[in-house]
Amino acid sequence: MLKSIQKVLRQGFQPDQGTANSPQTFRAKLDLLKALVQRDLEARYKGSVLGNLWPVINQLSQLLIYTYVFAIVLRVKLSLEGLPANNLTFGLWLFAGLLPWTAFANGFTVGAASVIVQPNLVKKVVFPVELLPLVPVLSAFVESSFGLMILITLVAVSAQTIHPTLALLPLVWLPQLMLTAGLAYLSAGLTVFLRDIPQTLTVVLNLWFYLTPIVYPETIIPAQIRPWVFWLNPMAAIAENYRDAILRGEMQHWREWGIALIVSFAVLLAGLWCYRRLRPAFADVL
Repeated sequence: MLKSIQKVLRQGFQPDQGTANSPQTFRAKLDLLKALVQRDLEARYKGSVLGNLWPVINQLSQLLIYTYVFAIVLRVKLSLEGLPANNLTFGLWLFAGLLPWTAFANGFTVGAASVIVQPNLVKKVVFPVELLPLVPVLSAFVESSFGLMILITLVAVSAQTIHPTLALLPLVWLPQLMLTAGLAYLSAGLTVFLRDIPQTLTVVLNLWFYLTPIVYPETIIPAQIRPWVFWLNPMAAIAENYRDAILRGEMQHWREWGIALIVSFAVLLAGLWCYRRLRPAFADVL
């Protein structure tokens, strides 16, 4: 894997390869990004017996814990059309909300430290530093896809059908990836100069999690502030659109998706702008 990365660097980023925006350079960056994500996924669980099954185990353990607390201990009732009204339905509903949140939180937090943990790459003249925050974002997204396949399988068995709205999931992924990448760029650039940011994110994400209707239905939120929750919190719309596409078979939150798309795109632009402004000083600080 290391040899393939070095090969891409030699072939795609030599000074005589033309401008930075040439098609050849763009393809080289995509190849390098793919190799970096693959290396990251392999390195995370290298040497472990279960390997890449650990992300699925972690997600399923969260599912079991939250299902036990909310559906069995607190006796939260939930019914969805086409699914039986039991604890499994609540678990599937909860899992559908946890999947995008887990990918978002992991990509965001690991992305915040993506520059400071690899100073050797930052100091390479030919290395495209703008790829570093994208690696953990895409790695977390790929890991979440394993849980997504399990969820779709369980829903198909429980409801005896596969909803055609699954084809719309790429539209839901778009704001999710833009939001995660934008915040990863912003935090990664700032963390080079403010090393307290990764620790601060733990607190922020804990608060953010409970401000997002993941472990509770959106109907619990007071009607007068519910629109503001979706307008100001793109993850709320993303979680609900996951549930619409996978569980309900009907997209009921298109307006919220549109707002999340706009907000996420703005966050991506702001994060990129900040990262590029700070990038020239990275090598000096590291």
